[in-house]
Amino acid sequence: MYVPFEQLPPYSRIWVYQINRPLAPEEEAEMNQRLQDFVTEWSSHGRDLQASFSIKEHHFLFLATNEQVASASGCSIDKSVAFLRQLEQEFNVQLFDRTKLAFREQDQVRTVPMSEVKALVTAGALSPDSLYFDTLVPTVGELQNQWPKPAKDTWLARYFQSQ
Repeated sequence: MYVPFEQLPPYSRIWVYQINRPLAPEEEAEMNQRLQDFVTEWSSHGRDLQASFSIKEHHFLFLATNEQVASASGCSIDKSVAFLRQLEQEFNVQLFDRTKLAFREQDQVRTVPMSEVKALVTAGALSPDSLYFDTLVPTVGELQNQWPKPAKDTWLARYFQSQ
């Protein structure tokens, strides 16, 4: 059962997928339609999930469920992954590459290979206050209140401890 993203309770579980390139407006519109169709039919063990989606910054896809209505099971999560793999094929994007990290740079999203983070910190190109799009955010509420957040407040803090 589809619910507008803004109407999901803050404790709703969220999955964040970083898109490897910005979506063009027409691609985003088509992907939004495909996502709406998917979440409308998404279920877990025969129970409809109260689910939603959002695409933000042309770079991030969010799927979310209100787990107080029905919890996503392994099978329903597998369905979502299969659906997202289809989107990857159709739109020629990558959604599951965790080797690139995204930061806000002025009004743009900048992706950085994880292997370069230490060097960028050393060079001063990334600071503790650099805004990081943490794909590990667990709930809609944390997404709304703390995203992006300073790198020093995420798992990236370890890169700034020796400075």
